[in-house]
Amino acid sequence: MGSIGLGALVGFLVTVTIGVVFPVGGHLIGGLIGGFVAGLIAQGMVKGSLAGLLSGIGSSIVLLILAFVGFIIYGANNAGFFGAIVGGIVGTVLGIIVAVLATAASVLGGFIGGLLTR
Repeated sequence: MGSIGLGALVGFLVTVTIGVVFPVGGHLIGGLIGGFVAGLIAQGMVKGSLAGLLSGIGSSIVLLILAFVGFIIYGANNAGFFGAIVGGIVGTVLGIIVAVLATAASVLGGFIGGLLTR
């Protein structure tokens, strides 16, 4: 009997670690690897997919906030107040796109990890 919560927690930690070390591309690859680890721990296709989903949502929220703040700082350093506003908008849009893709990758990884334990 696998644990969905433990799988989601470990998958979250793996995804955030890889995503912080390698921004954007690392978040996508980290989502796949983190979801895979979550699926292995959860043991089962449905449980693995659910653990991957929870792990992907949690890590996407964290990395969305980091992208938002990073683009605000970058915009403010280069163009002042209006650069910060534009940076916030760009950070939000790009962060949402990457978050959705990484969450989908995490669910796919969780499904594959859960499939291997069956």
